[in-house]
Amino acid sequence: LLREGARYGLEIIQTLEERSGLVITEGTIYPLLGRLKSEGLLEAEWVASDAGHPRKYYRLSAQGRRQLLRMIQHWRGFSAALDQLIAESEEMSYAERAGG
Repeated sequence: LLREGARYGLEIIQTLEERSGLVITEGTIYPLLGRLKSEGLLEAEWVASDAGHPRKYYRLSAQGRRQLLRMIQHWRGFSAALDQLIAESEEMSYAERAGG
């Protein structure tokens, strides 16, 4: 989500749920955002809001963008390997049913 631009914590939670059905609590997201910031993967800034209180917006740092690209490549390789294993398993099951 942060690849698309800066977001504040509650916005991240709501968007994750809307797009994926994942229910993540504030008690999970804020420590994670803090850890990613301390590792240099995120940058954060307080921005005034119409809601009356400032919101902390998080965005990917340059290092965070590089790490994200590495993780995406890793995930695609992992996903392709799993797809291959599933396909082979399905082929074997089909062959066993056809032969038995």
